Amino acid sequence: MVLYTKKWLSLDEQLAKLRDRGLIIADAEECKSVLRAIGYYRFSGYLYPFRTSEWDLAGDEPILVRVRDEIRSGVSLSDVVNVIEFDRRLRALVLEGIERVEVALRMQVGYVLGRISGTAHLGQSVFTPQFCEPPPNARGGRSESKHQRWRLRVTAHAAASSETFIAHFREKYDQELPIWILTEVMEFGHITSLYPGLRNDLATEIAHGFGVPTKKVLESWIASLNYVRNVAAHQGRLFNRKLATAPKRPSPATVPLLGHLRDVETAKRAFGVYNILAVIAYLLRSIEPSGDWNLRVSAQLGLFPTSPSLTIESLGAPINWAQLSLWK
Repeated sequence: MVLYTKKWLSLDEQLAKLRDRGLIIADAEECKSVLRAIGYYRFSGYLYPFRTSEWDLAGDEPILVRVRDEIRSGVSLSDVVNVIEFDRRLRALVLEGIERVEVALRMQVGYVLGRISGTAHLGQSVFTPQFCEPPPNARGGRSESKHQRWRLRVTAHAAASSETFIAHFREKYDQELPIWILTEVMEFGHITSLYPGLRNDLATEIAHGFGVPTKKVLESWIASLNYVRNVAAHQGRLFNRKLATAPKRPSPATVPLLGHLRDVETAKRAFGVYNILAVIAYLLRSIEPSGDWNLRVSAQLGLFPTSPSLTIESLGAPINWAQLSLWK
């Protein structure tokens, strides 16, 4: 393992380092103001696509060897700042869209399970055997099942809630919260853990309510939404990010509006942030048919700070994205 030897740098030293690497900085004070606001390390993440690269040929195909420290010719501080501001506005839109999807998902879980029983989530009949079966442990005994772990987490979360309606229920009733109340205090992570364990007929009913063909596809989308929500909620960079949990791309026959996600099989297209933007836009069509989230995201994507060093394809977006019906 290599020893980390990089030393702390003052703002003046950070600025000098950026200049040495080729970044055009017309106003030193402006650059230091940016570095003071977000930090050199975060700034470097936005600077990464502007760095030069070394390529080699494997037959007729170019292969990336490594990304160099040097900045491409002509790249200025304003180019990087424009990307940072674009990402900030996109992150706000993504959080808004995911919030609306999350609330609708919680409602559907409470509605579908509540129809069976207010306490259906406490038993095993609405879940798969795999979700409820305790796995063996190393000592030959049994560990907690996924259902047991989920119940402990969500119960503890509800008990710690300061919501007035929870306190009112506790004062009036000496019993477990019904699922349609419990969902109001669930976090997205609780839904992410619960949905895969639901019986297929119930999970499919919920999926169909959002225009999603199968449980498997919606399960993938929920996991990806939860991942992106966590990134955005902690002010993580969405620009040029590879989705560690990418949403499944359904076939054009089952979800025509998202068929274009399968058009090109490249890593950037398969794992780019555009994929989750498209999924949110699709889900919101069933949740808020008259909403304008897709139009506002389309407008923001139209402001992408394109330059000779950078195009919107860095988000995984297809060249013709603006002409697609999804964004109309």
